Amino acid sequence: MASGDLALPILGFLGEEPMHGYELKARLDELSGHVRRVSDGALYPAIARLEEKGLLRRHEETGASASRRHVLTITEAGRAELHRRLREPKEAEICDQVRFFALLAFLGQLPDPADQVRVLRQRLRFLELPSTLFYRTIRPQRPDGQVDRFRHGMALVAKAAGTAERDWLRKTIAELEAAQPRRP
Repeated sequence: MASGDLALPILGFLGEEPMHGYELKARLDELSGHVRRVSDGALYPAIARLEEKGLLRRHEETGASASRRHVLTITEAGRAELHRRLREPKEAEICDQVRFFALLAFLGQLPDPADQVRVLRQRLRFLELPSTLFYRTIRPQRPDGQVDRFRHGMALVAKAAGTAERDWLRKTIAELEAAQPRRP
């Protein structure tokens, strides 16, 4: 996860509970460590920027070994910013799978299911657009006319993942809408 992408997951994790920087870093790595681990050089400046904006605060507590540790807590302004960012995702947060998953990890913190549905519908609309990746058929060919097994494998995996995600989105949207009280 690039450093510019850290604000949302930092606010999201702190929206769940206060934690110290080391614990926050571990959670961020769990969320996206398979893509790119978060460095201290990216995390702590991002925390400082959020603190300067009044979106989180830091206080000291006694640690397990009697040493002091800094604990981070989201502020009301931080929670409002988290909810705004979840309700109004950037285009890249809808189109890029890694960024969407970071958004999806915290979407449950939005109090209004109608807002959750709007975001899920944005992602579904994006996934329903025609896509060819970098070739035109499910059996991509090399310049010599032979099927490239690796591109073919990519296409099969992408197709299966896309189908599974669209199915999940449709099911979840239907469940959220069914749970909403009917408006007169």
